[in-house]
Amino acid sequence: RLYYPGKIELNYGMNKGILILSIFFFSVIKVTAQADISMETHWYNRASYNPASIVRPDFIYFFTNARKQWTGINGSPLVFNFQVSGYNKNLRSGFGFSLINDNIGLSRVINPSLQYAHLIGIGKELNLAMGLSGGVFVRTLNASRFEAETIMDPLLTYTNQTSARPDANLGFELQGKYFFTGISTTHLFSKKVSEDNFFYSNHRYGYAYYRTTDPQLFNLLIGAHVSNRKNLTVFEGHSMIRFKYPTGLLKGPRELFDLGVTWRSTKQLTLLFGINVAAD
Repeated sequence: RLYYPGKIELNYGMNKGILILSIFFFSVIKVTAQADISMETHWYNRASYNPASIVRPDFIYFFTNARKQWTGINGSPLVFNFQVSGYNKNLRSGFGFSLINDNIGLSRVINPSLQYAHLIGIGKELNLAMGLSGGVFVRTLNASRFEAETIMDPLLTYTNQTSARPDANLGFELQGKYFFTGISTTHLFSKKVSEDNFFYSNHRYGYAYYRTTDPQLFNLLIGAHVSNRKNLTVFEGHSMIRFKYPTGLLKGPRELFDLGVTWRSTKQLTLLFGINVAAD
């Protein structure tokens, strides 16, 4: 089934002065529970699940995106993600801050965290990054948003609930000129909490991507990603091509727009379009 629009996701990022806006138009969707945020462009901002990725030498990185899913349905997911990080060449370290605001139904999550990553050179144009983040995971249940068929159903709790727990993520990323690959685990303290509703649960990630920026007319990114949470494993495939216009200047060609596709094993297919909205 093809829904239009089943999901809309807006991304706004800065990378060496380049601003990219991405909008998702088509989705074949299947409803599944989610605890970590779900974004089709998470390779742009891997820091939300792998703090090792914040080591981006030579520039300050700023990224924000938002997602609205299942439009027209009360309580449908609304997600906002903000990320900023910088790299210290002398310390060979990255420092960052992440904020996630995730609203689904009765539930709202606010998850701020500080991030640190260290870069180790292991070969020519080959580096290993190790990262750790720490923060707090706050979840609020707004009982006033219940829409029960039976008014004052005795099986439901009509009292607002708030829980706050320490939170930590750990990750590693191998970075080369034409590829990056990594593994990570999130919500480490959740291993001490037994929750069958997955409100706060450990996730594990693995990914590998090939990229090239050498051609004058385009950049290419293609890769695979897997995520696991207890009884649920999701596989993904991504492909994105960014078209460029040769300028003949030392700073290189002008980036124009992106076209891409994301596939998920949860029977979801998303077409991607992005446009450069600022000069290099």
